[in-house]
Amino acid sequence: MKNRYLLLALSCMAAFSACKDEVAFTPDYPLNVVVDSTLTVKIDASQTYQTIDGFGASGAWTLDYIGKYWSTSNKEGIAKALFSSEIKDGQPQGIGLSQWRFNLGGGTSEQGDASEIEDKTRRGECFLNANGSYTWNKSVGQQYFMEKAKEYGCDQFILFAGTPPVYYTKNGKGWSSSGESANLKDDCYDDYADFLATVAQHFTDEGYNISLISPVNEPEFDWTGGQEGSGWRNSEVARLAKELDAKLTEKGLANTKMLLAEAAKWYFLYERGDAGNNRGDVIREYFDPSSSNYIGNLEHMPNIICGHSYWTDMTWNTLYDYRSKVHEAAKKYDLKVYQTEWSMMTEGYEDCPVYDESSYMDISLAMAKVMYHDLATANVSSWSYWTAASQEQYSQKNRFYLIRLIPAGGDYGDIEENGTFSAGKNLWVLGNYSLFVRPGYQRIGLTVPNQNNQFFGTAYLSPEKDKLVIVYTNCTQKSIQIENTFEGLGKEVGDYEQYTTSASKDLRKEPDYQKGLIPARSVSTFVYTLK
Repeated sequence: MKNRYLLLALSCMAAFSACKDEVAFTPDYPLNVVVDSTLTVKIDASQTYQTIDGFGASGAWTLDYIGKYWSTSNKEGIAKALFSSEIKDGQPQGIGLSQWRFNLGGGTSEQGDASEIEDKTRRGECFLNANGSYTWNKSVGQQYFMEKAKEYGCDQFILFAGTPPVYYTKNGKGWSSSGESANLKDDCYDDYADFLATVAQHFTDEGYNISLISPVNEPEFDWTGGQEGSGWRNSEVARLAKELDAKLTEKGLANTKMLLAEAAKWYFLYERGDAGNNRGDVIREYFDPSSSNYIGNLEHMPNIICGHSYWTDMTWNTLYDYRSKVHEAAKKYDLKVYQTEWSMMTEGYEDCPVYDESSYMDISLAMAKVMYHDLATANVSSWSYWTAASQEQYSQKNRFYLIRLIPAGGDYGDIEENGTFSAGKNLWVLGNYSLFVRPGYQRIGLTVPNQNNQFFGTAYLSPEKDKLVIVYTNCTQKSIQIENTFEGLGKEVGDYEQYTTSASKDLRKEPDYQKGLIPARSVSTFVYTLK
């Protein structure tokens, strides 16, 4: 109670002292804000967990069109929002993504309507031509954003593919009619591997750090239409991995590794589930030396396994249950875990059970819960959003984008026309992590008294141990005053800055009088200097 009145008194003093020349001081929040409760949180650097490799997003699918057809000012604005780390007058100009996922199309764009993929934005251009030559001015829109990412300091690029080039597929399409089996001709495994390695070599020669290649996507699904994709049996993935390993070695790409296997659901990492007898349970299948599909000894196969956070994300208990099992399975084989795709796929989330009745911030807070459990329970070292930018259609609100695109003809207009864009709440909530928790930071212990699904947080220490970053999520309807206590740092804790994302703020730096207060329905990042 004493702290509450002290805060109000200091706020009022600030207001009166700021009055000058009849210009009233206007704080970002009303001065009569009430601190509903106070929490004392313990940060313990002696408890150490995973090291963060980065936060990212994907350029699929629309950014290829934006990069090709939209105005320079729009393209540059979108790139700044995704990749800039500049903070100007207390407002971050972007979220400083440190990883960027580049979609390697299979040639369905060149097929056009004959691809039988109705939505043109879900088709992909292929660098490979039917005669075996390469044309490097394909996917120029994606390449624009790749270049801008590098200029802004993003230095981890991940090439991912939904399908082999259509010249190599069994049905000549980018979608599959082969059921659980790979839509890849039996004599084309080495050709597909060579394609992947050749593209990696090209971009490496262009000065990009192609850190990872992901050759299959959600192999537990059959992908019978709608977008590029193919089912894959574990044995087929392992066969492709061996071919790709050899090609990467042949081309001297020592720093480029494979990323497998973009599991469609977390539980496919540790059990077969509903994937069938020839798919799923991939941690054991790929990393147990007794498995016939063992590939853990390949030169370009890092101790990393990856999956997607779809379908196992609607309640707090569900989030915890699946991700705790992922962590235990990965720990058995000493593997890092990457979360490589998430967006809000379905309806019925505990925070926003009905989309029509949910706010944009409600949806972003649901994402914050997913991020928390992926980081704190699954112990992921990397977290990526799915589509960085898209149109808002079918009352989806911000379920599928970080940045909203509005073509000149409206939400349902032609994406090839110029238009406008706006940064969404998902962008800034992701920025609460990506802008401040940089590659090399390590997660450390954080204890919230009686933590539950309404208030939670994680803490991260820089490699030099000179920065401490704490990210809190407050899903309640009340404001909470935080008093952080520290153990095991071995350094003096200096001043801190606080950045908040809420319905009214976009990762905005808090004024001094507001520091320590986490508003209702918000995500807030504390950045401490250690001396």
